[in-house]
Amino acid sequence: MKLFTKGLLLIAIPSAIELALLGVVFDTQGKTAQAARSADNSKQILWQATSLVDPLLREAARVRTAIVLEDPSFIDRRAVWTEFSDRVSLLAHMVNDNPEQHARVERIHAYGRAWRARCVQVADALREGRATSLVRAAGDGMPPEIDAVRNELAAFIADETRLDEARSASLRETRERQQDALIVAVVGSMLIWGATAWLFARNVGQRLAALGANVERLGAGAPLAQPLAGDDEIAALDTVLNQTSRRLRAAEREQAALKLQLQARAADLATANDNLRQESQDNEMFIYSVSHDLRSPLVNLQGFSKELQVSCEELRTRIDAAGLPADEHASMVEVLDGDVDESLQFLRQAVGRAAAIIDALLRMSRAGRLEYRWQRVNVRRIVERALAGLGAGLAQRAQIDVLDLPPAWGDPAALEEIFGNLIDNALRHLDPARPGQVEIGAVDAVDGGDGALAPMFENNAEKWAEASVDSARDASRMPGAHTRTYYVRDNGIGIPVAYLPKLFRAFQRLHGGESAGQGTGLALARRIAERHGGRLWVESKEGAGSTFFIALPDAPMRQA
Repeated sequence: MKLFTKGLLLIAIPSAIELALLGVVFDTQGKTAQAARSADNSKQILWQATSLVDPLLREAARVRTAIVLEDPSFIDRRAVWTEFSDRVSLLAHMVNDNPEQHARVERIHAYGRAWRARCVQVADALREGRATSLVRAAGDGMPPEIDAVRNELAAFIADETRLDEARSASLRETRERQQDALIVAVVGSMLIWGATAWLFARNVGQRLAALGANVERLGAGAPLAQPLAGDDEIAALDTVLNQTSRRLRAAEREQAALKLQLQARAADLATANDNLRQESQDNEMFIYSVSHDLRSPLVNLQGFSKELQVSCEELRTRIDAAGLPADEHASMVEVLDGDVDESLQFLRQAVGRAAAIIDALLRMSRAGRLEYRWQRVNVRRIVERALAGLGAGLAQRAQIDVLDLPPAWGDPAALEEIFGNLIDNALRHLDPARPGQVEIGAVDAVDGGDGALAPMFENNAEKWAEASVDSARDASRMPGAHTRTYYVRDNGIGIPVAYLPKLFRAFQRLHGGESAGQGTGLALARRIAERHGGRLWVESKEGAGSTFFIALPDAPMRQA
């Protein structure tokens, strides 16, 4: 049985019994009200009956006065009889349910009419002058009609008094029964509600106690008791608890197995990381060693090529001074100025390129091994130093605007290298079809720090709108509590979408022979930013320009 059904029964059974008790109470209350009305009616009848003879007695006194004074004007012809008739009619109406009393009232009414007729005769006799005969006829006693009325009234009042006493006794009994019924209803209602509540609480309480015990066992990880019988909500909840317990045990077993697998994989990953770290260190040391070892042969090649150049120049001088025949002189000069000179130039260029690559390798290797001097860095000052270090011709290629740059936390030399590489990259990839512009700023200082950069160049507003920047959101993904996001933006030739994934790889030159360099500047800048606990990314559109973003910590973080 559902709890809802049990609750309805808990309400319905006592309510039905209470309704029955209320019916008894209402019945006794109706009887009490009826008995009260009957008792009150009896009292009103008695009062009305006792006052019924008063008009007749007043008229008898007037008749005697009229006889003594021989003046018929004292006899009332109308008012007394109207009052008497009204009282009799009212009394008859009040005893209409009692035929015997009603008959007495009719007889009293008849005696009253007879007395009225005698009063009319007396008035007529006084008008005719027969007062002496009326005196003798009246005597000293009460008129027989009034005596008859008194006798009937005495019998009427006696019967009505007995009836009133009986009704009063019935009223008292009815009120006592009403009081008893109320007591029984109240006490019975309380007992019924208490019994049903006790039975309900006993049944539901035991089941809830068992359910609570199962909940405690579930919380403690102990096996649950047998499921509760029944189909109510408590049994359903206990069934769910048992199912949850079984699922938890299965999940614990799965978790234990997964934990073992995770520990094994974590151990493998730690070993792999250690191996990778060692291999990375070995690779860096190898690159450093190889690069360092290769520099000596290159230096020798450069020296020997210069010596050969000097020797060729001396040989040319001697040939000119030797006075050789013209054909032999021309042939030897052609060899010296042609094949030998081109070979020496090619050798010097190859040595220069190899030296540049070796220098780039050494910088990449040192970037991962250098010990940084951590401090709060004035970013604007290091940007100015980076601009001052640019070649004169390179710095004149574009208008460079430096906006407000808040300080960051890092190594001054390393951050100068980041901004130097980014500015150098922006100046080397400008669009010759329009004046070059480069802007260096911080995202937090633009447009209230909402991370949305306004278009820099009016002519390219639509293109820049397509490459919108969400740098504040990107920076929030970095490890650490607080970061600053800076940017270097240009209106250059831009970067094709297909080249973006490999932009930060070492020795990647996306524009081939259009620009100088070895293709290691952006890779080196990203590596330095990551060692600072930051990140470097780019947003670009071909033909509109590029924006490089650098997120750096503004407070001490885990040092690399």
